[in-house]
Amino acid sequence: MTTAAALRALHHGPDLPLVLPGPWDAASARVFADAGFSALATPSAGIAASLGYEDGATPADEMFAAVTRIVRAVDIPVSADVEAGYGLSAEELVARLLDAGAVGCNLEDTDHTTGTLRDAHQQADRLAAVRAEAGDALVINARIDSYLRGVRDQEEAIRRGRLYAAAGADCVYPILAPPPHLAGLAAAIGLPVNAVVTPDGPSPRALGALGASRITFGPGLQQRAMAAVTGIAERLREELAGESGGE
Repeated sequence: MTTAAALRALHHGPDLPLVLPGPWDAASARVFADAGFSALATPSAGIAASLGYEDGATPADEMFAAVTRIVRAVDIPVSADVEAGYGLSAEELVARLLDAGAVGCNLEDTDHTTGTLRDAHQQADRLAAVRAEAGDALVINARIDSYLRGVRDQEEAIRRGRLYAAAGADCVYPILAPPPHLAGLAAAIGLPVNAVVTPDGPSPRALGALGASRITFGPGLQQRAMAAVTGIAERLREELAGESGGE
């Protein structure tokens, strides 16, 4: 199988939920691959933070360069979060993803120029164009931002998900959907559902039991790593202060 086919198959395999750690650079990607994970999914917010940008402000060239470095560092499939596509045509977006070595992508339905939800039919047309350009070479994870944008209606997420499924998405990602909604969303949309692990929410295993087939972490793992670095820095300063005080 191609790596895209391998990643696609993992969404339907016996070892669900599929847990995809989110590397923010080549070094973190190697750590997750060496730990035995079968695939990775880059988080745009985690990469942005590692490059010194606010979430959503990373230039496309820098995002694709970061994805390229991550892909080169490992020998397992990598899916790339490319936000809303950076205004690129379907042809250019697919070309840049494939050039980076990614075999999957997240595409969200937020309009970044307005910060509001994009029309669902327009987003479906966008996804269909990406699917037509990519063929089977990309696993498309269609992010549904209705819950994120304050639309708590499960039926709206289902409406969007069905349109995106018909457009050729492989899975849907109703980000921040209440965990009790996951099973209903999966059943009504008919595709694997991606759920994100949040600090105070259910564990990956629990999200799987609630209906998620794919688990990601957003920037959470990068933030936990930076919290560990902060602790190291604080202890180092305390050690240095103690040595200085003893002289």
